[in-house]
Amino acid sequence: MSKIKMNVPFSDESIIKSLQAGDQVLLSGTIYTARDAAHKRMVEQINNGKSLPFDIQNQVIYYVGPTPAKSGEIIGSAGPTTSSRMDGYTPTLLEHGLKGMIGKGYRSPKVIESIADNHAVYFAAIGGSGALLSQRIKSVEMVAYEDLGTEAIRKLTVAEFPCIVINDTEGRDWYQESKEKFRQNS
Repeated sequence: MSKIKMNVPFSDESIIKSLQAGDQVLLSGTIYTARDAAHKRMVEQINNGKSLPFDIQNQVIYYVGPTPAKSGEIIGSAGPTTSSRMDGYTPTLLEHGLKGMIGKGYRSPKVIESIADNHAVYFAAIGGSGALLSQRIKSVEMVAYEDLGTEAIRKLTVAEFPCIVINDTEGRDWYQESKEKFRQNS
């Protein structure tokens, strides 16, 4: 199976709509890090009519809290965190232009519906491979909420960052489809 190479941020919606649950993707370009504490602050800023610390339009957020970089490295281990921790904040961010998320694990039915309604996509990165994933990160820049430590928002430049489409713009769920396929073949 070939991998789909894509640039981020996404340049138009047709690119996102072309992705199907189960597609293997290599992302290159700019993504941002944010976990639950940063998501809470971003939604509070939106609810208070304030601007976000970065332009969220057509952007991808990676749910990661990287470990400190070792000497000579730009970032430490950068494996995905559990995505459901962001579910309470995700619909608001999608409504304001976010088009992709990278994490691990299931999303709630409400988030899957919001992903489809807002023509976005949820990718999974392989948990436990943080040291390998960090090799795909070419630069790191602090953006906001530095007081949150590893949960601060960072701008990452990535090259062929590997992930799998879990939830697509049609509301499909690769986890559910895979379980069903397994049951049928058992």
